[in-house]
Amino acid sequence: MSHKVAIIGMGYVGLPLAIEVAKKYPVVGFDISSERLKELNSGFDRTREVSDEDLKASSNLKFTDDVKSLAECNFFIVTVPTPIDKNNKPDLTPLLAASKLIGANLRDGDIVVFESTVYPGCTEEDCVPVMEKESGLKYNKDFFCGYSPERINPGDKSRGVTDIKKVTSGSNDEIATIVDDFYSSIIKAGTHKTSSIKVAEASKVIENAQRDINIAFVNELALLFDKMKLNTLEVLEAAGTKWNFLPFRPGLVGGHCIGVDPYYLTYKADSLGYSPEVILAGRRINDNMGKHIATDVVKLILDKGLNIRDSRVLVMGITFKENCPDIRNSRVIDIIDELKSFNVTVDVHDPEADKAEVKRMHNIDLVEEIKSNYDAIVVTVAHSHYKQIDWKGIKTSSNLIYDVKGIVPKGIADKTL
Repeated sequence: MSHKVAIIGMGYVGLPLAIEVAKKYPVVGFDISSERLKELNSGFDRTREVSDEDLKASSNLKFTDDVKSLAECNFFIVTVPTPIDKNNKPDLTPLLAASKLIGANLRDGDIVVFESTVYPGCTEEDCVPVMEKESGLKYNKDFFCGYSPERINPGDKSRGVTDIKKVTSGSNDEIATIVDDFYSSIIKAGTHKTSSIKVAEASKVIENAQRDINIAFVNELALLFDKMKLNTLEVLEAAGTKWNFLPFRPGLVGGHCIGVDPYYLTYKADSLGYSPEVILAGRRINDNMGKHIATDVVKLILDKGLNIRDSRVLVMGITFKENCPDIRNSRVIDIIDELKSFNVTVDVHDPEADKAEVKRMHNIDLVEEIKSNYDAIVVTVAHSHYKQIDWKGIKTSSNLIYDVKGIVPKGIADKTL
C-alpha cells in the first residue's frame, strides 16, 4: 500500500509525528487554527517540540486547513486533544469533529488511525459511527481503523517520537499488520502489535492512571510525614536504596495526560456499573495538593509574625511540567488562586511559559526577574533554569522559600513538600 498520510491536529503530538512520517511518506498536516498554521509555515513551533531547522527542512510536509487536501490522502492519523469538562467527564468534541471531517473525505480502502487518548471502546463505539454516517461507507468493509496511542513526553529532548516503542492495532488482522508495518518504518524503538483496538486503547489510559496513583501515594505520604515533622524527600531517598522501590516524588499533577486520562477510565467504569475506588481516590488526593501547599505557605507566613494581607509571594513556574511551555491544566493555578483568596499579593515568574498565553488564559502578567524582596518564594516547577540559580543569594533572613519540587539545595529552603 502506498501511503498518502493526513495527520489531523498539529499540536504537541501531531507535529513531531508529522515531521518523522514526512521523512518516508507525503504528509498533509491539518489544523483548524490559522494562527498555528501561519507560524508553522513560517518555520516556527511555539511548543518547541520541533526545531525551526527541522520544520524548514521538511519539504514532504504540507500544513493546511483546506479540507480538500484530505481527499488526496488514504491514511489518516488523528492526534487531536481529548480533554475533560468541568464535571471531569470526557469531552469528545474535538475527536468527533475530526471523525466527521475525515468521514466526509473517506474512500474505499482508506485507513484511519487514532492516537488521541480515549477510553476502551471509544474508537469503534463513538468515532466509527460518525465516519460511517458522513461517508456512507461500511466499517471494516469499505474503510478500516487502527489505534496507536501517542507517547509523546513534552519537553523531553532525549526521547523523541521515534525513540519510544509504539503500541499498534487494527480493526482486523490484515489492517493490524498494515498499521504495524507503517509505524515500524518510522519508529526506531520498534512496535508492539496488540490483538485489538480496545487492548491498545486500554494500554494507553492505564499508563497515566498508574502514574497518577503512584504520585497520589507519595503525596499522601507527604501529608502524613508533615504531621510527623519528617522530611518526605529524605524518607524517600532512604527507601529508594532498595532496588525495587519506585522513585516517585510528591508534587502537583496537571497537564493534558496524567491529570486527565484517569477520568476517561473511570467514565467507562461508571458506564459499566463498576464504581472505581483506587483511581478516584488518587485523583482526589492529587487535585487537592495545590490548596494544601498554598495553606502551608500561609501558615509559614503567619508563623513569621507577618500580616497575611500585606504579604507578597513569588510563585516560580506556571507550566504543567519542567522545561516545557505548556500551561494547559497546570495545577500551579490552584496554588495561585488559593493564595489570592487570602488576599496575598502573588507574582508569577516562568522563563518557559508564553507571556501572552498566560495573560489570555489566567490574566496574569509574568514578572521578568526573581528578587529576594518577597515574604515567600514558592518553587512549583523544576525548570533547568531554576536549578542553576544562586539560591543563597535569594534566601534572606526576612523571606521564606517553599520548595514543592525538591530542587533547592539542602539547608536553604524553609520547607520542602
